[in-house]
Amino acid sequence: MTAGNKAYLVIRADGNADIGVGHLMRCLTIAEQAGGPEHVVFWCADEGSGALAREKGYEARVLGTDYRHMLQELPRLERLARDLGPGTVILVDSYFVTEEYLRALGTHARVYLLEDMPGHTWPVAGVINYNAFADRGFYQQIYRRAGLDTCLYIGADYVPLRSQFTGHACRVRQQAEELLVTTGGGDRENIAGKILETIGDGMCRVHVVSGPYNPHGAWLDSYAAAHPGVTVYRQVTRMAELMSRCDLAVTAGGTTVYELCALGVPFVCFSYAENQEALAEYAGAREAGLYAGKYHQAPAETLENIGSMVRRAAADLELRQRMSRRARELVDGRGAGRLAEALLEAAGSGTEHTRPCRNRSAESGRITKSGK
Repeated sequence: MTAGNKAYLVIRADGNADIGVGHLMRCLTIAEQAGGPEHVVFWCADEGSGALAREKGYEARVLGTDYRHMLQELPRLERLARDLGPGTVILVDSYFVTEEYLRALGTHARVYLLEDMPGHTWPVAGVINYNAFADRGFYQQIYRRAGLDTCLYIGADYVPLRSQFTGHACRVRQQAEELLVTTGGGDRENIAGKILETIGDGMCRVHVVSGPYNPHGAWLDSYAAAHPGVTVYRQVTRMAELMSRCDLAVTAGGTTVYELCALGVPFVCFSYAENQEALAEYAGAREAGLYAGKYHQAPAETLENIGSMVRRAAADLELRQRMSRRARELVDGRGAGRLAEALLEAAGSGTEHTRPCRNRSAESGRITKSGK
């Protein structure tokens, strides 16, 4: 930590079987760029979330509360906040925040909020929405109208990807022989297994990533044992390397879409929850990938589309080259560094928790170029 044993960045985030690990993982990526365990501490609702942060070497304070009811945390946070150093910034990443919660935190530090769903004006120093489809002009308009001098970090320039995805390009090969399948950390419906059955044998060697909360891991292992062309991976630390080995991918509409884009790996994407729809549809509309549909609404149709699109892309080199080019135009992999720079600049701006936005990366009402 910094001088006086005070962290200058506190991250409030959780990861568990119900909400997945995406929130915590993207925060860990930002933390790495912001100086790592010496300068960042995590506040988590439960021991499971805290353990994930500690595995990466971070100090984690466990609140012992229900992540869905964040107001319950405030008495505990009040005590923790007394130990915060001058200029500390708190980054909050949760779907369950309220205005009351954020205002309470804001009395102790400058608060920045990572959000995915626009439309609400939050009482915080900065708002981050890195979705490629997020409308910068809309954010400027609603915060100006509300009279809030809030730093805004909007769009794919701020996608927080791990450093391994920076400056690493996939080479689109003549023949598509390696296929990646990844369906998120939980996959309660065994979508990965159904994709394997839909694609069948013989077309490609298939690499399946099974997340930490996947209840169908044994099924995948059994399938791979019976199909020599299928390999199952767990706890993958060098994901960029695995992705770059593949000529094509099938993915759900989460962070993996951005990772594949940064590498230029052609992909077929789908959504299995409402909050994935916009990104999957956007990637398809931008021709960064092929969009197969909404599994949560039309599973049979979506699986059929996945199978036909994989076969189509595998057979069409020009299509894969075009998708690779469009994907890399969308995401450059440097978003975590941009966010870390913004947060550290805020931490160095002093103790005035509500001071106007003076960050070089973004200003209230004027979102400047990120330097991409």
